[in-house]
Amino acid sequence: MSSDFEAYEQDFGTITADITNKIGRIPKLSGEEKTQLVLNVDKQLEEVRELLEQMDLEVREIPIQSRAMYNSRLKSYKQEMEKLEKDFKRSRIAYSDEVRNELLGDDAGSSENQRAHLLDNTEKLERSSRRLEAGYQIAVETECLPSEDS
Repeated sequence: MSSDFEAYEQDFGTITADITNKIGRIPKLSGEEKTQLVLNVDKQLEEVRELLEQMDLEVREIPIQSRAMYNSRLKSYKQEMEKLEKDFKRSRIAYSDEVRNELLGDDAGSSENQRAHLLDNTEKLERSSRRLEAGYQIAVETECLPSEDS
């Protein structure tokens, strides 16, 4: 049974090394290539989760005398997995920031245009509010006048 565990360990090492390499490349890429790499890493992380589950099952089958050693190894692999997931999340956040900046742009002129539009819209909103208030005031005054039919 420990040979199965060791085979899982080898797979774990191979896949996590590949994931680490890809996580390092994510911020340097762009476009479709970057998107595909993110999806690929996501799939590999799922494979690693499954490997860890298999390793956990194997540890349960190992005789009690040897189990503690394998449990500690499994625990360190789980910690490594958590670290990989955090690193991946950070690289994806950096990826998201880049995409957002590409879409929105960091143009100073664009910022001035947006500011001008915002001021114009605020002014229109204030004028509309004053008209509504005036209309409401007229409606209130009209309600208070005695009707001619009475």
